[in-house]
Amino acid sequence: MTRPMDEHLSAGNRRDIGTYAPEHFAWKAERGVGVITLARPERKNPLTFDSYAELRDLFRRLAHADDIRAVVVQGAGGNFCSGGDVHEIIGPLTKMSMPDLLAFTRMTGDLVKAMRACPQPVISAVDGVCAGAGAIVAMASDLRIGTLRSKVAFLFTRVGLAGCDMGACSLLPRIVGQGRASELLYTGRSMAGDEALAWGFYNRLVDPEALEAEAVGWAASLASGPSFGHAMTKRMLHQEWAMGVDEAIESEAQAQAICMMTQDFHRAYHAFVGKTKPVFEGD
Repeated sequence: MTRPMDEHLSAGNRRDIGTYAPEHFAWKAERGVGVITLARPERKNPLTFDSYAELRDLFRRLAHADDIRAVVVQGAGGNFCSGGDVHEIIGPLTKMSMPDLLAFTRMTGDLVKAMRACPQPVISAVDGVCAGAGAIVAMASDLRIGTLRSKVAFLFTRVGLAGCDMGACSLLPRIVGQGRASELLYTGRSMAGDEALAWGFYNRLVDPEALEAEAVGWAASLASGPSFGHAMTKRMLHQEWAMGVDEAIESEAQAQAICMMTQDFHRAYHAFVGKTKPVFEGD
């Protein structure tokens, strides 16, 4: 089936973004894994208006990328992301009109929408500071690996805002539970690595020096799996939040029947019969 043309991509490269060269963060791709590195370590990797928009656009492009099957998001210099840059975002926001403010908050929310809509599993590798919008990026990922020294803080109330930023009041309770999410969003306090693991925010906890290798290795393992099946799993995990049980069961019946039409399903069967390991190709 022909997919719609992304407005940012030409017909010649719309399915291959491994060589993509962003301006406001680092990007590399190998073995089907794309790695995003927020790379302003001298300021703990804050986001700017431009990096927000470029991240959003990259995740939108991933919906059309045949060469990327899993994504890792990490930060440089021992920190993940300190949130919106105080001088380049917070200061200017205090001088904006209501229409401009709403355009900004919708744009930041679009980053989360793009992360949830892209078919690839997204793994955040979190070390050091992970605050504000950085905590949101980690939250919006499918999987999270942290370190003991990491500190996750949804600190919006500490700067006079509401905790309901970029989907936090919807997504965070589904990860850590309503009561725990309420505590984090009301107080804006930091959640240490061991607590984040115990509360289910992190899937794994590793030493800082092993973090990137662990995240990329996990992503590579996912990338070697059935990418169509993973994309369907991600879509159903997202869509079923708003479904009743009967509706969810019917939706999953339809989704699984579609997956049974793929060549990867047939490859897995023949590999099982032949007592070999299946090689999935995503079709």
